Amino acid sequence: MSGNEAWKSFTLPESSPAEDERFMREAMTLAREAAAEGEVPVGAVVVRAGEIVGRGRNRRERDKTALAHAELEAIEDACRTLGGWRLWQCVLYVTLEPCPMCAGAAINARIPRVVYGASDPKAGSCGSLVNLFSLPYNHHPAVTSGVLGEECAALLREFFRSLRPR
Repeated sequence: MSGNEAWKSFTLPESSPAEDERFMREAMTLAREAAAEGEVPVGAVVVRAGEIVGRGRNRRERDKTALAHAELEAIEDACRTLGGWRLWQCVLYVTLEPCPMCAGAAINARIPRVVYGASDPKAGSCGSLVNLFSLPYNHHPAVTSGVLGEECAALLREFFRSLRPR
């Protein structure tokens, strides 16, 4: 079956709310690891058929690059694990709503579903500020927002509170 024919039999990867919470908790573990290293606490996992195939966390400070976002790291890890760049059978779970760069990566990787925790009113590109997935690109991921949203937002609040002098 060619790549084009595979799309004809494609169905959107689905999961139960319990599965969404389970994988979001995995992303939160990675976010906590990032915070422990002084990074903004964002974590991401890519899941295929109930198995984590990619993991990532924010590493911008360590790597000294604007590109070291959790989603990009998780997508790259999944591509290596699966041996290809088309992640059309996968779901991306991330603790913070993807920015334009990361939403674009989800589009380019053909990820059919994105699940995020906390909304990002400053850079969120899945509906909070803009919705890149609604633009006339060649791929439009489905979005589930707010999964463990308050817990994900609390991680961010606690991190930034710890940086402010009292």
